Amino acid sequence: MLKIIFDNIIFSLQKTGGISVVWKELLIRLLPSYDYMCLFYQKHAENIACREFDLSDVRNHILNNKFLFITRYLPLQLLNLRSPFIFHSSYYRYSSNKYAINITTVHDFTYEYYMKGLKTTIHSWQKFKAIRHSDYIVCISENTKKDLLHFLPDIDPKKIEVIYNGVSDDYFPTTDYSHYKEMGEYMVFVGSRATYKNFLYAVEAIATSTYKLVIVGDLLSSKENEYCLLKLGQKRFICVGRVSNENLNLIYNSACALLYPSFYEGFGIPVLEAQKAGCPVIAYGASSIPEIIGDTPLLLRELSISEFKRCCQILKDSTQRANIVARGIKNAQRFTWDKMYLQYLSLYKKVSVNK
Repeated sequence: MLKIIFDNIIFSLQKTGGISVVWKELLIRLLPSYDYMCLFYQKHAENIACREFDLSDVRNHILNNKFLFITRYLPLQLLNLRSPFIFHSSYYRYSSNKYAINITTVHDFTYEYYMKGLKTTIHSWQKFKAIRHSDYIVCISENTKKDLLHFLPDIDPKKIEVIYNGVSDDYFPTTDYSHYKEMGEYMVFVGSRATYKNFLYAVEAIATSTYKLVIVGDLLSSKENEYCLLKLGQKRFICVGRVSNENLNLIYNSACALLYPSFYEGFGIPVLEAQKAGCPVIAYGASSIPEIIGDTPLLLRELSISEFKRCCQILKDSTQRANIVARGIKNAQRFTWDKMYLQYLSLYKKVSVNK
């Protein structure tokens, strides 16, 4: 198999996040066995996922990050490499070396659909340039592939492979959640609260029910806190901030449901985390969610209170709830980090044969 150059720039661009987790899960499985070189920047130490790597390995190259705000957008020449190699970047870069075989992983098109301004213009320019310079493209869902061909219809679909993300084994059914059970009956909202995630709808929906709302993610802004107080009152919501996988598993296990009304997801890892923990998921049936969540009656057909109440009514039926939980656990088994790794490995081998 050809030498693989892993560009780990994502570890310098975010302290934590889904892409960092995906990239870490791929690397920890690949690195022990194959010929590779890892490119890190000095700033990487702030990244939580990166702490699991031993950077003393001679195949790890530490690059100067003095001008990272510029170099992050530029292709890497890697002039010392004079025979075919695979270049796989963690975040929309490519190598201009004539021997490079470029692979780009595309996670979503959130910027293109929901954000405006200079930052989005630069992001899209970088992303589209990397995709167009790629010999192979990986999309993390069929929906992301569809979006890619919508924004870049000139791309040959034969260059695209769909490789699903996995979900951590830290999530599983357990009865050891007495601390969270003391909160009473609640639903949980997990992740970003960007506008397209529809956090305000979640608050409004909970306000029409008897449930409390547990919020996992960044601490609430003053406006978000005021809105929750207005709609729910002080005793019906709590923001626990960012929590460990262990604690999130307990939160899922004790919850009546994960409420996930997002308009758009490239994949939707929290859906699978909850299912794997035996927690029902009420989600908006758009973008990648129907593809990922499997067979369930809890897909919101619209973001209305009546749809939310329909789902709540289903969950009150113990037989239906048990069936939903069982199907969710089985569905989550379709997605593992090992399966993702093996599919990437198969791609690298195919690239090596077709070089």
